[in-house]
Amino acid sequence: VQLQASGGGLVQPGGSLRLSCSASERTFSDYYWGWFRQAPGEERESVAAISGSRGTTIYSDSAEGRFTISRDDAKNAVFLRMTSLEPEDTAIYYCAVASTFRAIVAGTTPYWGQGTQVTVSS
Repeated sequence: VQLQASGGGLVQPGGSLRLSCSASERTFSDYYWGWFRQAPGEERESVAAISGSRGTTIYSDSAEGRFTISRDDAKNAVFLRMTSLEPEDTAIYYCAVASTFRAIVAGTTPYWGQGTQVTVSS
């Protein structure tokens, strides 16, 4: 499975962006999708994840209330709507898909997108 992430860019503090990630082939409807980010000099961290069958979501503390993850199985895609962006959100954002919740939260899956740069700056 190849994943293609897009939607990053330069945005002012307080602004919004919507990231998209599409899969090259149909993923199982009960798979888990996730978004991660890595800032310069920092370790990669989980931002949000969404389950398959029920669409249950989970967010990091920094993303809770500002970011929304969603999925469209018909399009083999996952999205991350980010609002009230802060300079601390500046990072490369990666999407991933996994067959288990543990794998998507821990990031231990071989299926990753190439990353899209998000820069929050005035």
